[in-house]
Amino acid sequence: MGSNTFVRADVWTVAQTDQGNVVLVRPKESDVVVPIFIGQLETQSILIGLGHVEMPRPLTHDLLMSVIHAMEADVARVEIRDLRDRTFYANVVIKSLDGEITIDARPSDALALAVRSHAEVYIAEDIVESAGVPVDMIREAPTVDESRVADDTALRADTSTESVPPVIAAERDRLRRELEEAVAAEDYERAAAIRDRLKLL
Repeated sequence: MGSNTFVRADVWTVAQTDQGNVVLVRPKESDVVVPIFIGQLETQSILIGLGHVEMPRPLTHDLLMSVIHAMEADVARVEIRDLRDRTFYANVVIKSLDGEITIDARPSDALALAVRSHAEVYIAEDIVESAGVPVDMIREAPTVDESRVADDTALRADTSTESVPPVIAAERDRLRRELEEAVAAEDYERAAAIRDRLKLL
């Protein structure tokens, strides 16, 4: 499988299922999402990026962003380009003064960079057609293992309580602010999309 036709998409949210953690990629103006199973560390990294959480020490994806910026480059876009044998393939497109460089990457790493750099995300149309599921089918509220939300020095939640992990709380607060702004601007389509993400959180 592989398509030369891509559609714009958003990193909608991260969810936890019986099979593991998934990042939900939602094509813009679409009623379907594409679930991509990812590891625990990548889950944490994407949530930290979505929540714009400042870490006391750089995580791996923060380090990579620092290297990219030190080379006077930036992440131009991320492309989820292929699905073979239940494995997703992605590209990270780096733009510098010398032009663009395309780098093969796991979707989880590519999306962790995208949420940090605010880069555009694209997904192949045939992946959406073959792997997309209706938004209404998403029932599980996204959660993460509270004892592994961050590194040893920050954002560690108390696993003896039912407290909300700090990264999720930060993302929820950010979405609430965006929802208020969208309603104030009478951008009800955007407000509805933000509301749906808040429901999952």
